[in-house]
Amino acid sequence: MNPPAGTTALHELVLPAHANHRGTLFAGQGLQLMTKAAFLAARGLAQREVVMAGVTRADFLAPVPVGHQLTLRAWVSRIGRSSMTVCVTGLADSPGIPAEEVLKGVFEMVAIDAAGRPAAIDRSYLDKETA
Repeated sequence: MNPPAGTTALHELVLPAHANHRGTLFAGQGLQLMTKAAFLAARGLAQREVVMAGVTRADFLAPVPVGHQLTLRAWVSRIGRSSMTVCVTGLADSPGIPAEEVLKGVFEMVAIDAAGRPAAIDRSYLDKETA
């Protein structure tokens, strides 16, 4: 089953290569993973290439130890002519440990054409799904 357009879910295992000196997810790696999820959600909705225009917010709510699974969920919350706002949340869990929200962020993404200029988002297929 395919997720709805403009949504995605990623699962990552936090490995030692992703960790800081304290043995938890390095913030730069967490931001990279949130950006990846935002990109995939935006590209899926726009049905064309996208770039990041900005990060409105990025919160690191709790440390994520090596060995934990990180589940990132992203969804497009606003659609403009060529831009989109994408919300991302990250949940961490491990066997026997319940999932806890550890990351969240808001990203501004822009659909682009082959020359890298902003391009209009085709909404016709979106309107059919809600009709």
